[in-house]
Amino acid sequence: MSRPIRIGVQIQPQHADYAAIRRAVAAVEEAGADIAFNWDHFFPLYGPPDGKHFECWTMLAAWAEATERLELGALVTCNSYRNPDLLADMARTVDHISDGRLILGIGAGWFERDYDEYGYAFGTAGSRIADLADGMRRIRARWAALNPAPTRDIPVLIGGGGERKTLRVVAEHATVWHAFGDAETIAHKSAVLDRHCAAVGRDPAEIERSVGVGGEGSPGAQAQAMLDLGVTLFTVDVSGPDYDLGRLGDWLAWRDERNAGRTADS
Repeated sequence: MSRPIRIGVQIQPQHADYAAIRRAVAAVEEAGADIAFNWDHFFPLYGPPDGKHFECWTMLAAWAEATERLELGALVTCNSYRNPDLLADMARTVDHISDGRLILGIGAGWFERDYDEYGYAFGTAGSRIADLADGMRRIRARWAALNPAPTRDIPVLIGGGGERKTLRVVAEHATVWHAFGDAETIAHKSAVLDRHCAAVGRDPAEIERSVGVGGEGSPGAQAQAMLDLGVTLFTVDVSGPDYDLGRLGDWLAWRDERNAGRTADS
């Protein structure tokens, strides 16, 4: 299936007052990006480890009220931090607040400090991935039982690249697969995902490929290589306190040029 290229922005909720974060979301929407993401941690991941930081889901609800067009989500929320049935209800609520613009980005969790300081059992990578698989089943069951139901079939973005377990969960449950790495890495892991899809009887074309482009200044040969591999969602990241969106314009111009070319070729 043919998909348009989309550009996301991860507005990292660290080292800034909320007013600056709110201004960044407004600027991302005004610029014409497709998705605004935050992340689901309790402490900064970069810079001073005890710097300013805000919680994920209360922020997403605020963004849902403050924006009109952007899709919204966490890149990614941690399955371990909330009862999956509660998380399903939270996601359904933000879906309604946003009038159908939520993406449920979710992963197995990895940042041990979050677990230790907030009293969650860290377990092992294997146990956290097993919990994610079980959590996805519970989330979908809860969505089917809620009144009112979600406004749409909420897209599920699953992040991670573990070839034996995580990509199996992606094949079973994801609408979008999000990963990091160069084109060679993405090509390899995408092929592994295709094999998992075959094993579970799913068309791999149903799963959109997404990559984080981090600090890349402008799209170049690497972005084109990703596009050639079928990646259609590219996410830049910005951090507080300044939330410099200078790179975003280049990515949006690249998106528009490539989308226009793909439309002309179809």
